Amino acid sequence: MSSFDTLRLDGVTRRFGGKDALSGLSLEIHKGEFIALLGPSGCGKSTALNCLAGLLPLSAGSIWQDDRRLDTLPPERRGFGMVFQSYALFPHLSVRKNIAFGLQMRHLPRAEVRRRTDEAIRLVRLDEHATKLPGQLSGGQQQRVAIARAVVLEPSLVLMDEPLSNLDAKLRLEMRTEIRRLHQSLGLTTVYVTHDQEEALSMADRLVVLRDGRVQQVGTPEELHTRPANRHVADFMGYRNLLPMRVTSVTREHVGVEGPGMTLTGTGVGDLFPGDEVVAAIRPEDLVVGEGGVPVTVEVVEYQGRELAVEARTDQGIMLHLRAAERPAPGDKVSVVADPARVLVFPGEPS
Repeated sequence: MSSFDTLRLDGVTRRFGGKDALSGLSLEIHKGEFIALLGPSGCGKSTALNCLAGLLPLSAGSIWQDDRRLDTLPPERRGFGMVFQSYALFPHLSVRKNIAFGLQMRHLPRAEVRRRTDEAIRLVRLDEHATKLPGQLSGGQQQRVAIARAVVLEPSLVLMDEPLSNLDAKLRLEMRTEIRRLHQSLGLTTVYVTHDQEEALSMADRLVVLRDGRVQQVGTPEELHTRPANRHVADFMGYRNLLPMRVTSVTREHVGVEGPGMTLTGTGVGDLFPGDEVVAAIRPEDLVVGEGGVPVTVEVVEYQGRELAVEARTDQGIMLHLRAAERPAPGDKVSVVADPARVLVFPGEPS
C-alpha cells in the first residue's frame, strides 16, 4: 500500500459547458480518515470523486498526496481503489476471479495473488460463495465482491460512489456496518459519496456538505447535526421545518422571532438584528405537543414504530412536521412548542 499522511485538494474546480459543477473545493484528508461527501443530486459530490479518481480532468486547482502531485497522473497511476454504485463485476468470472483480476493485471506472483485474494474473500465473509458467478449472488453479496476487489489492491485511498443505493433498507443497514468494520480493521482512507444523511452520519469521521458545486460546511457528524452552518445544511441534516420569520428581539442567549400567527424563541446563527428577515429551523422531533404553544390542526399521522410522525397546519396555513408519543386524530386541534436551544435562527439569505 503506497502510504501517505495527507491528501490535499486545492481549489479543485470542474466546469461543464461554462458552468461550474464543482467550484474551488479545498480539503485536507488525513491517513485513515473516513470522509463522506454529502448533498442532493447535482451538488457536485460525484464530480469531486471522479476528479479525485482521475476520471475527469480538472478545470482549475490541484490534488496532492503529501508532496506528490496527482491531478496530472492517469487514473491507473494514482493507486486508488474504486467501488461503483453499479458494482461493475465481470458476469462470466467467479467471485474469486473477479477479486483476483486486478492483481493478475499487475503481474504479481501467483502465490501472492492467491494469498491476497483468500484474505479479501475472508474479510468480506464470502468464503462459501467463492466459486459462484455474480448472477448467483444477492445484491449485498455482489457489493461485498466489489469492495473486496477494491481493497485487495491495498490502495492508499478507496473511493466509493453511492455503493449502497441499489440495496433494500435492511441490506443497506447491514452493509453500512460492514463497510465501517472494514474501514476500521484495515485502516483504509476512504472517500464516500452519498445523498443519505443518516448513512453519512453513521459512518463518517468528517462530512463535507456540498450545494451547487460549493462546500457549505465541513465537520464531524456531531457538529453538522447540532450546529449546521446555514439553512441549506440544516435542511439537508433533517431540519424539516424551515419557517420564514422576522427578528423581534436579540439577547446574548436567544433571538425572538415572529411569523404569521406564531412567535418563537431560538438560538441565532451569525449576526442578527431586530427587523432582519430570517429562517427558523426546527427538527420534527424537537417540535412537540404542549401547552401554550402554536395552535395547529392535525392533518396526517404516520406510525413509525416507537413514535408517530405528524403533519399539522397552523391557522395561517403553514405546514409543520412534528413527532408525538400518543396518536392524535386528523382534525384534532393541539398546540406545539419547541425548546429555544433546539430552534436555530439563520439569516434569510437568498435561495
